[in-house]
Amino acid sequence: MAHSVSGPATESPMSRTTDEIISAITRFGHRMLSYGLALVIGWIGMMKFTEYEARGIEPLVVHSPLLGWMYHLWTVRQFSDGLGVVEVAIAILIALRHWSPKACAIGSAAAVLMFLTTLSFLFSTPGWEQSLGGFPALSAMPGQFLLKDIVLLGASIWSLGEALTT
Repeated sequence: MAHSVSGPATESPMSRTTDEIISAITRFGHRMLSYGLALVIGWIGMMKFTEYEARGIEPLVVHSPLLGWMYHLWTVRQFSDGLGVVEVAIAILIALRHWSPKACAIGSAAAVLMFLTTLSFLFSTPGWEQSLGGFPALSAMPGQFLLKDIVLLGASIWSLGEALTT
């Protein structure tokens, strides 16, 4: 009776090389996803300190049932600056993954909530392109501008899960 032998001893060098390449690509992808997420959130957060960005998010916030009330407490610029502080803090927490998985988990959970909030703007801010018949055609702003947040939400959920596994 012949026995089938499997495992590393019978694995071809080409197969090991392919596995190593796939593993390296996966590790690089994880780093890009994690630190790319932190970079994007941080960059967007830093932009909140500009008048341009403060005015840019104003129509989104005004129409939001979740955030619209904020303008009764703060000016457009004060709210934007405060949001910038929160977003930069989230980015820093996510970027601390190598040193503190717990900090990364907190930042990632906050990012999940942030992106769920921004995605709610798709439903509260007029954004369906009427000239194309309305839903599902999205206007450039806010529709297409916000659509990327689905991917960023997915990256935040992945980052949270990855940080919690450590």
